[in-house]
Amino acid sequence: MVRLEEVYKYFKTTQGRKIILDNVSLELPTDRNIGFIGKNGAGKSTLVRILAGSMAPNSGKVTRLVRMSWPLGFVGGFPNSSTAYDTIRFVSRIYGEDWRRILERVEEFAELGDYLDMPIATYSSGMRSRLVFGLSFAIDFECYLMDEILGVGDARFRQRADALMTERFKYSKMILVSHNPNQLIKYCKSGVVLQNGKLTYFEDVRDALKYYEQTNNVSLAATSEEI
Repeated sequence: MVRLEEVYKYFKTTQGRKIILDNVSLELPTDRNIGFIGKNGAGKSTLVRILAGSMAPNSGKVTRLVRMSWPLGFVGGFPNSSTAYDTIRFVSRIYGEDWRRILERVEEFAELGDYLDMPIATYSSGMRSRLVFGLSFAIDFECYLMDEILGVGDARFRQRADALMTERFKYSKMILVSHNPNQLIKYCKSGVVLQNGKLTYFEDVRDALKYYEQTNNVSLAATSEEI
């Protein structure tokens, strides 16, 4: 379970305070996959970082009763001057893992070969995606935080990533931020809508999508072929 208690988060702007979370209290069950949806700029990525513990709220408390991953995304995160080997060793030490076992898992998924010993700055976006995804799932977290990452990479990457997630989520769960209703319905049981600084939880992710459509007067147009 992840518990938010009176969590308040804002950023200062030239127009004044932009409130992301307005004294939110909510318990998120971690026995299921949960999808988050909200408008662009609503603060979904900020919320994910707060859940991960990489960003602090201005006030309030977040309690995590599961081993939570860092936010999985493909922009930034790893120093470009480091090699993949160096990064794998560093991350493994932080989480108390055997770096050789983690390296083996990353090598199997990322298929980077000799590039593992090259600076990450030399990687293409596809290579970086394979490295980050492979390293993220090489560590056994109880709950994975995933922020708009399921649409990246080529068809083969997405197919292999989907197979890896399907296997991993037999015993782990995820919190998924996505604008794609088909992804949310495919992967998630429950849903949360972030709107005007408030979080509204729904047991059924489809109800969350309906609520988002109704309150924003939009159609997300999920297609049955992709559900």
